[in-house]
Amino acid sequence: MLDFQTGSQIDCTGVSRRSFLRIGALASLGVTLPDYLRVRAETATPAGGTRRPKNCILLWMQGGPSHIDTLDPKPDAPVEVRGEFSTIATTLPGVRISEHLPGIARIAHDVNIIRGHDPKNGSHGVADHLMLSGHKFNASLAFPTFGSVVAKERGFVNGMLPFVQLGKSIDRRFNGGIAGFLGDTYNPFEIGGDPSSPAFKVQDLSLVSEAEAVRLQRRVAMLQDLDRYQKAVEVSVDSVQARDTFYEKAHGLVTSPIAKKAFDLSQESLKTRERYGRNSLGQSCLLARRLIESGVQFVTIADGGWDTHTNNFKSLKDRLLPRLDTGYSALIEDLKIRGMLDDTLVVWFGDFGRTPKVNPSAGRDHWASAGVALMAGGGLASGQVVGKTNALAEFVTDDPVSPQDLAATIYHSLGIPLHTWYKTQDGRPIELVPEGKPIRQLVG
Repeated sequence: MLDFQTGSQIDCTGVSRRSFLRIGALASLGVTLPDYLRVRAETATPAGGTRRPKNCILLWMQGGPSHIDTLDPKPDAPVEVRGEFSTIATTLPGVRISEHLPGIARIAHDVNIIRGHDPKNGSHGVADHLMLSGHKFNASLAFPTFGSVVAKERGFVNGMLPFVQLGKSIDRRFNGGIAGFLGDTYNPFEIGGDPSSPAFKVQDLSLVSEAEAVRLQRRVAMLQDLDRYQKAVEVSVDSVQARDTFYEKAHGLVTSPIAKKAFDLSQESLKTRERYGRNSLGQSCLLARRLIESGVQFVTIADGGWDTHTNNFKSLKDRLLPRLDTGYSALIEDLKIRGMLDDTLVVWFGDFGRTPKVNPSAGRDHWASAGVALMAGGGLASGQVVGKTNALAEFVTDDPVSPQDLAATIYHSLGIPLHTWYKTQDGRPIELVPEGKPIRQLVG
């Protein structure tokens, strides 16, 4: 389903004239697609600008993946720290990761493993805001997520939405993953449902029956009648023409063959679909690649279930790690084969790390001073291991990387100047990345 709302994900804490053309659940925020187009045009980057056309796929693992049991194992630590998993070699000399990530081990030379990630936070909700914006939570001001900034800076390509979110596993309690002070117009278009399900389809981009098409045309005709009446009292001819263009473009998006094709996973071969994994995360990775190919510029894949307070090893071994390993490695290899990896930044991280010491429930709890992340493509260096934690994976000892540094690296790769300034609705100036610097090992 195409959605545009600010839902929440449960974790361990517990009629105006424009409404005739609202698309699906956009109405839940009272924001129409023409509104989106109008504001986007007002702030569009002029042709010939200097920003590099890099795109981004961000895999958000809500709940907080265990750094020790994934990319920063400690095989020499006591058993209550090292846990149940063995390690395997990667294509990087001397670098070993969890035995349950053989696909990522095979492509390690094409990615960057950030072992020096210091989340500086151990609370759900607040983490969704901090990690997805690069700004500390502020109760009086919601900061925009990365995709919303891209949407504001760039706008539409090939008539496709600039920012799409697959899945709803983002905690909105502290304004995580939304456009914040940029305004609801730049919120992600959320697509719910499981892309691996045979019944999966995107509502309003799949007008399969004649009756559905007729209903849409009728709504457009009613809108046009109202517009003709209002034109008689409009003063600015330019504004009328611009508004008509926006409505025409919005109608075109809903009925666009490009949009329909992009979301249609049946266009892919059975071999490709199997390669990505027949599960929600794997098929979301495949769908993200298709969206980027079709003109979407930022895709967030929101995957839940990583809050492993109990049965950490069983959950990771049986479900979480196999899905991640298959989907992520397929995505990187596919982008590389298609010549898209250099122009597509692929980022993976979650809320924070997890406690080095296993708890009595065979789980790991929240850990704020150590975590892991992956970054690949987007013009960055590859095959780098950034940072190091101590022998018990408790804290970073070398080359710490903060959430602000991750944000700065993302914007650097996407060609968005870190010192871009915006104004809040009350006119307050806000700098895009006031703290944080691009990771030097990755940007040169």
